[in-house]
Amino acid sequence: MARLTRVLLLAGAAAVVAAQNGTDGLHSLMVKAGKMYFGTAADVNSFNDTEYMAIMSNKNDFGMITAENSNKWDETEAVQGDFTFTKADRVVAKAKQNGQMMRCHTLVWHKGLPSWGNLAFSPCVMILLPPGCADSLPYSAVADSAWTNETLIAVMETHITNVVTHFKGICYAWHVVNEAIEDIYNPGYRETVFSKVIGGDYIPIAFSAAAAADKDAKLYYTDYGLESMTEKLNAALIIVDDIQSRGIRIDGVGLQGHNIVGATPSRASLGETLRNFTALGLEVAWTEVEIRHGQLPPNETALQQQAQDYAAIVGSCLDVKECVGVTIWQFTDKYNWVPQSLPGEGDACLWSAEYQRRPAYDAILDLLRGTINGTLKLTPAPPPDTTKKSAAGRLSVGTVGGFLGAVLSAWLLL
Repeated sequence: MARLTRVLLLAGAAAVVAAQNGTDGLHSLMVKAGKMYFGTAADVNSFNDTEYMAIMSNKNDFGMITAENSNKWDETEAVQGDFTFTKADRVVAKAKQNGQMMRCHTLVWHKGLPSWGNLAFSPCVMILLPPGCADSLPYSAVADSAWTNETLIAVMETHITNVVTHFKGICYAWHVVNEAIEDIYNPGYRETVFSKVIGGDYIPIAFSAAAAADKDAKLYYTDYGLESMTEKLNAALIIVDDIQSRGIRIDGVGLQGHNIVGATPSRASLGETLRNFTALGLEVAWTEVEIRHGQLPPNETALQQQAQDYAAIVGSCLDVKECVGVTIWQFTDKYNWVPQSLPGEGDACLWSAEYQRRPAYDAILDLLRGTINGTLKLTPAPPPDTTKKSAAGRLSVGTVGGFLGAVLSAWLLL
């Protein structure tokens, strides 16, 4: 029986590959439309899933892979000074076998930290609190008194240097710093061990270390909500300005693109958000896209709205020359983070947990085909607003309304 089951699984996987192995796929059409790639997150926890691997390995759909977790600090340096790349190397090997590129994620983040040195951040953070966390403060697990400015900078630089050097020549881009901006009340630096001990300087220091370790990899700042929270967008522009003003290399900004069906901004609005960063000389990308339903199961109207929302995100990338591509944060609900973290919400991916393609997949293909053959036009940039000034100012860490969060002390976007 076990052998028969395996035969049936392999046959099913072969059918999936056969059905998707034509020239019309998300990646192949994205390239024909003038972009670098269409990609997906993936990781070793799904590598024994035959159906999953058949879809993930189809380069017509996915030309870029991002290791969802295996490049994070707790995976690569679980013991201080002892670097282990076994899992991440498996992801790289599979992508190389498939002829796919790699985005590498992430070097400095408030989550995914090892337990040593009290670096680890409390799991109770942001607005998306898991069960049992409602009364916890986001910084409660951090004992920053264990570190000084000098010792924490040294640890951070050592980590970045070792990890980036190991993957030198492999990663198209590194997500150097991820989610450094708070989004509760007034955004500023998220309160972490790095911002508390080093201050905002930890961000340019991290970019400087990454640039020294690999001169060719693109260096990105990545965050969520930039397309929907104006204050957070402004704070990200200040971070970019701070890095650039110091003469440190930053090549791009990755907008994660975690959105909700029916609440995703319009294609024109999304394009305008991207252009805020390209105006600073950066390239941009959508790096963690999924669009979840707030109520399950979705009806046909909701599925069509989801398709329109996905098309809006991909369309915004087509509209902006400096947008290099789109990565979805897992292509199937089976391995997507939403069902576990947000009970009652989900069905966020292009494929269901049973590997059935949703209408959003075809909507993206139709958009790309129409763009290629000229039946669908790009959305032009709006006329420049000559009243706007460059982002400038500083972010600071503080307390707002009794909640340990970060406060933006000053900015100028007039």
